[in-house]
Amino acid sequence: MSETDLPAREAMEFDVVIVGAGPAGLAAAIRLKQLNPDAGVVVVEKGSEVGAHILSGAVIDPIGLDALLPEWRQEETPIKTAVTDDRFYWLGPSGALRVPNILMPPLMSNHGNYIVSLGNVCRWLATKAEALGVEIYPGFAAAEVLYGENGEVAGVATGDMGIAKDGHHKDSFTRGMELRARYTLFAEGARGSLSKQLIAKFDLARDSDPQKFGIGLKELWKVAPEKHKPGLVQHTFGWPLGNRTGGGSFLYHLEDSQVAVGFVVHLNYANPYVAPFEEFQRFKQHPLVRPTFEGGKRISYGARAITEGGWQSVPKLTFPGGALIGCAAGFINLPRIKGSHNAILSGMLAAEQAAAALADGHAGTELTGYEQAWRSSPIGRDLYRVRNVKPFWSRLGTTVGFAFAGLDMWTNTLGFSLFGTLRHGKPDSATLQPAENFKPIAYPRPDGVVSFDKLSSVFLSNTNHEEDQPVHLKVADMALQKVSEHDVYAGPSARYCPAGVYEWVEDGAGGRFQINAQNCVHCKTCDIKDPNRNITWVTPEGGGGPNYPNM
Repeated sequence: MSETDLPAREAMEFDVVIVGAGPAGLAAAIRLKQLNPDAGVVVVEKGSEVGAHILSGAVIDPIGLDALLPEWRQEETPIKTAVTDDRFYWLGPSGALRVPNILMPPLMSNHGNYIVSLGNVCRWLATKAEALGVEIYPGFAAAEVLYGENGEVAGVATGDMGIAKDGHHKDSFTRGMELRARYTLFAEGARGSLSKQLIAKFDLARDSDPQKFGIGLKELWKVAPEKHKPGLVQHTFGWPLGNRTGGGSFLYHLEDSQVAVGFVVHLNYANPYVAPFEEFQRFKQHPLVRPTFEGGKRISYGARAITEGGWQSVPKLTFPGGALIGCAAGFINLPRIKGSHNAILSGMLAAEQAAAALADGHAGTELTGYEQAWRSSPIGRDLYRVRNVKPFWSRLGTTVGFAFAGLDMWTNTLGFSLFGTLRHGKPDSATLQPAENFKPIAYPRPDGVVSFDKLSSVFLSNTNHEEDQPVHLKVADMALQKVSEHDVYAGPSARYCPAGVYEWVEDGAGGRFQINAQNCVHCKTCDIKDPNRNITWVTPEGGGGPNYPNM
């Protein structure tokens, strides 16, 4: 059935539509209603509930919450565990060297911060938003940007439901809904599908460096009570990654004998045999780490791409009718591994500009004040001080790059840099080298005690998709996938995907590309790392994907 033969979509009108119920989107909604209680504000969220798709470490800097909800410390919240012990280690294969806290730049200190489940923080923020009159629609994926007569963004449409894998309309077919707005804020997180389209359509990245990414993998454990140290924050660099593959780990002790452990691999690695999931499982075998989890139980698993480009890679954030906020804009401070504070602040900043525009009777104009203000705001100051960390790691490798990055952060604390502003260079899709330049990596088999396989891990993510729907991972040229991704790069998609979505099934034809879309945890790594930019992630039916209970 062609688009013209479909029944018309129902439409609803709002003052502001917000795409994504993460910290940025919810902060924007709350701030809008604080400033204009009569404004019509709706948040559309592709997860089955608020928080279902939220995955982060997370140690949060409370600066954003302090600005948004100054009384939060006097209330019952999911923010319970203050950081009490902050440790940093350099790992070798069998030992660890602790870096003295006194050598770390002051901005790297976690004292005054809190260890949280960011998903639970978002659930709490959603109650705050709804109490102010914000409408929140979970389970509906924003699948299309709507445009007005003059090309301005005029809202979004949610995806149609009930389409079979072969494209025919099932009995359950339902058209999506048009959510039209005077302004639309996009808070989709890293590599958001609509944000990516807007960046291209309005050429928002023309004056910025390519965005850089990492993949973050996380598990939540219930550990033996005697091994639990509430408030402990531990980060590591080094083993098991080689010097030319950037990344590191985190280990956070929350309340109730819970420990969050995670591993980040920078996606600008060159060796196509690197497998981030396997590196994570190997990391947990280190003698500094393994004892914490022996005798414990793994509760949950997930993975998510994170933005790493920082100051240089933030695109222009505004366009007629809307703006990018939070991780859709790229506001993560990489060395601190923190972005939720900047997400909240950016949501507030954009909301203030939108509220002013609404008060003046405008619609569909460009919120230029947001674009002009962020670099001189606390967001800009936070990112500017660490702008050279990622380029140093990329150029010099982890060991030497870490030393230069530390020096640069120290000098930036004093208000200057010896190195100016370094550039990022190539996008992550262009950094893989042919497999013939490397040897395959022999990863150890999982022991079922602290290390596990992908499929049992995906099971813990509670990922679910309606199986009879079109595959939401679009391969533009399947022949190119075979002659390049498989034949030249030895099929890295089967390794960089943390959920077993991609397989190269060796058959008589020399390799068949199989996509197990129902496994997808929506990390977006394939959309970032494919060497030919041949895979595009689009939204599946609303409500599909992981269902993280407390990540």
